[in-house]
Amino acid sequence: MQLTVLGCRSGMPAAGSPSSGYLVETGRTRLLLDCGPGIATALSASAGPLDGVVITHLHLDHCHDLLPLGKSLLRPLLRFPGAPEPGGEFERVPLLVPAGAKELFERWALLFPISSMPVLNRAFEVAFDVREYEPGERFELGDCVIELHGLVHASPNCGIRVSHGDRTLAYTGDTGMTDALVKLAANADVLLSEATLREADQTDHGHLSAAEAGRVAAAAGAGELVLTHFVSTDPAWLHGLLTEATAEFDGPVRLAEPGMRI
Repeated sequence: MQLTVLGCRSGMPAAGSPSSGYLVETGRTRLLLDCGPGIATALSASAGPLDGVVITHLHLDHCHDLLPLGKSLLRPLLRFPGAPEPGGEFERVPLLVPAGAKELFERWALLFPISSMPVLNRAFEVAFDVREYEPGERFELGDCVIELHGLVHASPNCGIRVSHGDRTLAYTGDTGMTDALVKLAANADVLLSEATLREADQTDHGHLSAAEAGRVAAAAGAGELVLTHFVSTDPAWLHGLLTEATAEFDGPVRLAEPGMRI
């Protein structure tokens, strides 16, 4: 199982660094975890069909690019003047989303109509097989098993546990500290954890510091910790995150960056 970081920024994408988006590949299956601003473009550089998309929560830095992604998936159904008639079969891509997402998607489609190509107005309906999930549910996408673990955030968020054979990736999405994180990451080969803050979150919003991510990785027995969801590209800030996580976790710790493969 291979993880490719497409984007690792929070709600403030920077040049060459999109918001949250991660590609998981097994050789037979390609899954996208989250789809923030810039991810549809970053994904287009990676050839191959998608077998599923899983969204942790409905904040824009994790789901903004679902509409452009859906429209790009519909390219085989579009006919342009002078171009051959579209042909072949089209299969909708499974899209796992939190409860309430379908209503949100309907509003998005109404905001951005394309009268000349009506099928694009139905991107969520035609391109995706939208499935709303609840915390604790389990799905099979291709040859991967997906488990959704309810965590703590201002917008209901589920961490994603992806298993393929004897390999496991745990991804937090956005969350504050909770005992559920240890269950999410238990014995995972890789814990991909947000590290938005340098100090513990004193609000009810729900974000982790790098030190807290390190403590979760240690308590869960994770094999490796990858920090992500950065609010700054300042080297000193990022080095501080790495130092703080390493002080809590004895295993390998890395900072996510676009294009990184694990």
